[in-house]
Amino acid sequence: MTLDERKEKAVYLKHNGCNCAQAVLMSYSDILGLNDELLLKISSGFGQGMGCMKATCGALIGAVDCCGILNDTGVATKFLAKEMIQGFEEKSGATICEDLKGIKTKVVLCSCEDCIRNAIDVMDTTLNKYKK
Repeated sequence: MTLDERKEKAVYLKHNGCNCAQAVLMSYSDILGLNDELLLKISSGFGQGMGCMKATCGALIGAVDCCGILNDTGVATKFLAKEMIQGFEEKSGATICEDLKGIKTKVVLCSCEDCIRNAIDVMDTTLNKYKK
């Protein structure tokens, strides 16, 4: 599956019952080595920015979780996560769901669909950058 196909699979999953974190994780279900039921349960609490839009974007959380499972770079996942968070913020305009959705400002910085695409993109870029 290409990266673009994986992104669009995640967007499809978002529109068909998954929260953003679940959509990202489930788009990688073919290579994560965990069953779908477990992936859905693991990421079920991270919808709507882990606190109903008051905290970190669920798509970003899903990508960091996915990175932790896929990481075979020799670099600690926490350092990869830091890089991913910075890249996501550059692409999306923020990392907090409330800010991304413009809850207070009424200015949407990034749609859920684009947050999902951006999260997958920064994870892929980061993992490939340090690939052995």
